[in-house]
Amino acid sequence: MRRLLLLATALAIAIVGPTGARCQTPPSERELAAYAGLHAAAARGDADEIRRLAAGGGLNARDGNGRTPLHVAAFQGHGAAARALLAAGADPGLVDGQRYDAVTIAAVRDDVATLAALLAGGASAKLITSRYDGTALIAAAHLGHDGVVRALIAAGAPLDHVNNLGWTALMEAVVLGDGGPRHTATVRLLLEAGADASIADRQGRTPLDHARARGYAEMVRMLEATAR
Repeated sequence: MRRLLLLATALAIAIVGPTGARCQTPPSERELAAYAGLHAAAARGDADEIRRLAAGGGLNARDGNGRTPLHVAAFQGHGAAARALLAAGADPGLVDGQRYDAVTIAAVRDDVATLAALLAGGASAKLITSRYDGTALIAAAHLGHDGVVRALIAAGAPLDHVNNLGWTALMEAVVLGDGGPRHTATVRLLLEAGADASIADRQGRTPLDHARARGYAEMVRMLEATAR
């Protein structure tokens, strides 16, 4: 059974990608060099230039991959630029060519500071994003970004959303995690927030079943305590 579960996980990783939630396309060096206007200011993190240019419009303009200046600021980790764009009226709910919003981009980058800036500026932690119909919380849980998970939970991210692979954030933290400290902390945060540990995958296996099969002792302990 353990071998079958591990094979299933390997197949799932192959489907999702070698780094799972990182199926994103940040701006290339060539794109960054070619940007002008608000895209260039966002890429540099120049909040003053953003405020100067914002009056001329183009806050939600797209590059060749559908990225707005806000997406670019998130990809580059420029929280102050993101705040300036949002204050000027940029739409935080837009998605890029891979269907990622700025919040999910920051979540995948493990960028708590930029995430905080986005959320403080009115961005939502509740959007359905990516070709997997997931959420920023699922992406962060998958990668074991426990600080991001904590921030998203506090912002009201849906705890029990099931993506089109049939997995919740809790399931991904177990199935696609490494059992290490950060994925274990992620499981703890989700359970403490009230995530439903009884939601099974499409084969009827729960997060506890997967944790047991993988020998993730601390996750097993927490999940068993929840089940009692």
